[in-house]
Amino acid sequence: MDKVVKAVESYERDHARPATINDLMVMFGLCFAMVGVAHFVGGQIADFFAPYSWAVQYSFASSFFWMVVIITVIGVIFSFTKIRRLDHVGASKIGTVFIFVLIAAIGMQINLAGIVSQWRLLLIGLLWMSIHVVIIFAVARIIRAPFFFLAVGSNANTGGASSAPIVATAFHPSLAPVGVFLGILGYAVGTFGGYISTN
Repeated sequence: MDKVVKAVESYERDHARPATINDLMVMFGLCFAMVGVAHFVGGQIADFFAPYSWAVQYSFASSFFWMVVIITVIGVIFSFTKIRRLDHVGASKIGTVFIFVLIAAIGMQINLAGIVSQWRLLLIGLLWMSIHVVIIFAVARIIRAPFFFLAVGSNANTGGASSAPIVATAFHPSLAPVGVFLGILGYAVGTFGGYISTN
C-alpha cells in the first residue's frame, strides 16, 4: 500500500497544475452536455423499443436503462482520450464533492419504516452481501492483496463511486483517486454484468 501511496503522490506532483476558468468550464460543460446527450438519445432509443413487448421485458424500453448505458460508454471512451488529463486540474476532487452530494441526496430519501415492512428484502440483501464478503475474502487471500484493496474493491462493487473514494481516503487522503477509479470500473462492469446476469 505504501508503494501505491507513493505512486499516486508522485503522479499528482508531476502532473498537477492549478485549474483555470477554461478548465472548469470544460469540465462542467462536458458533464452537463454528456448527461443531456444520454437523456435525449436514451429517450429516443426507449421510444423505438416501446411498441415491442419483449423489449419491455428486457428493459430496452426504459429511457433510464439507456441513459445509464450511454453515459457509462461515454465515460469509458473519454478515459482513452486527452479528456482524461482534466484530472490533472482536479476533476477527481470535483467529482468527489458531487459524490458526497449524491450520498446526502440518497440518505435524505431513506424510509426507515421500510426495514420493518420489507424485512424479507432486507434478508435477501444480507444473503447477497454475505456471498459477496466470502468471495472478496477468498480472492484477496488467493492473490494476497493488501486489506486496502479488499476494502476499496468491495465498496467499488457494492457502492460504486459513491463510497469507494470515502473508504480509500480513510487509509490515506491521496488514495481518493484510486477509490474513484475502482468505483467507476465497478459501475462500468456492473452496468453490463448486472444486466446480463438478470436476463
